[in-house]
Amino acid sequence: MCLKQCKSSGEKTKEAGTDNRNIIDDGKSQKLTQDDIKALKDKGIKGEEIVQQLIENSTTFRDKTEFAQDKYIKKKKKKYEAMITVVKPSTRILSVMYYAREPGKINHMRYDTLAQMLTLGNIRAGNKMIVMETCAGLVLGAMMERMGGFGSIIQLYPGGGPVRAATACFGFPKSFLSGLYEFPLNKVDSLLNGTFSAEMLSSEPKDIASVEESNGTLEEKQTSEQENEDSIAEAPESNHPEEQERMEIVSQDPDYKEPKESGSKKDYIQEKQRRQEEQKKRHLEAAALLSERNADGLIVASRFHPTPLLLSLLDFVAPSRPFVVYCQYKEPLLECYTKLRERGGVINLRLSETWLRNYQVLPDRSHPKLLMSGGGGYLLSGFTVAMDNLKADPSLKSSTSTLESHKTEEPAAKKRKCPESDS
Repeated sequence: MCLKQCKSSGEKTKEAGTDNRNIIDDGKSQKLTQDDIKALKDKGIKGEEIVQQLIENSTTFRDKTEFAQDKYIKKKKKKYEAMITVVKPSTRILSVMYYAREPGKINHMRYDTLAQMLTLGNIRAGNKMIVMETCAGLVLGAMMERMGGFGSIIQLYPGGGPVRAATACFGFPKSFLSGLYEFPLNKVDSLLNGTFSAEMLSSEPKDIASVEESNGTLEEKQTSEQENEDSIAEAPESNHPEEQERMEIVSQDPDYKEPKESGSKKDYIQEKQRRQEEQKKRHLEAAALLSERNADGLIVASRFHPTPLLLSLLDFVAPSRPFVVYCQYKEPLLECYTKLRERGGVINLRLSETWLRNYQVLPDRSHPKLLMSGGGGYLLSGFTVAMDNLKADPSLKSSTSTLESHKTEEPAAKKRKCPESDS
């Protein structure tokens, strides 16, 4: 095989082959074993030196083409040279990270699907938005980032409290949290029926709020109510009431530390009660905002079936406002689409799936990448319209019926047959 000399910038002259047709990947071209590489790492040798030794001990490196050599070096540098870059968190970075590492926590929502949701939902500063999501707070954080701290967001959550692990990663300032409200999902029906009251919140079991607004930080609840019950049930029955109360406090707050004195325990209980009262106040404020029924948009991205959620929450949205529903699967959204058509009050319904394929863009070798995502979920979007106009104004109803009666009758001109022309 003929070899050619090539020069890399700032490096010594190296040899490269013309093609790779005679190179066989049998795993025997590298003289260094894994034990040898591990020994080099244990000695504290830098990754750059390890890559250089891998090149020198490769029997096929000189026979590869220049492109293949660059690809080999880039692959080894990525594996053995640790480079850490500190970047500011953003929606794109966090969504790509979650989709690559833990897609189940965000219901397998791809980052381009999230971008479509923000666009179709018309998320902008000054809006009053409603969001129901079980994506670890990623959708909520994306909405807060786009709104920039202006406007209000009402988050509906199932269970004891909202989960905002991804929202905490954004590092929002305290001013962003002033417009963030949360409301329990199991109280939505009572709010729609007009039977909601403050006593209903006080009758709920007291849970520590996941949002600590006193210091402007967000914390994710580490344990659910079921885990709390299990931990209490596993305790011996011979425990005294004081011990059971202390175990309950520990199970509800993972940051709880057993007080050394009775005074510190009392302070902790007072702080817990203060946060519970503050959480109740925020719930009442959220209920007042929802009762106005003039939200500027609705975003739903949860693991629950979307049909009952959407049919209930659309009553809180003002007319001519967008709504977007995400689901990992198509079939629940098809059922939701059918129910909305039967119910009415919406227009421009569209069920879509985004298709994403990454491209490699390099000189003389730009092409689509061989591996691509199989799917990033489905979106159902549309706009709300007012439904009570015909019921409120009987004259509109009568004129509409007259128009319909005229439409049913075919014009007489269309009933006549064309006379045959004598020719």
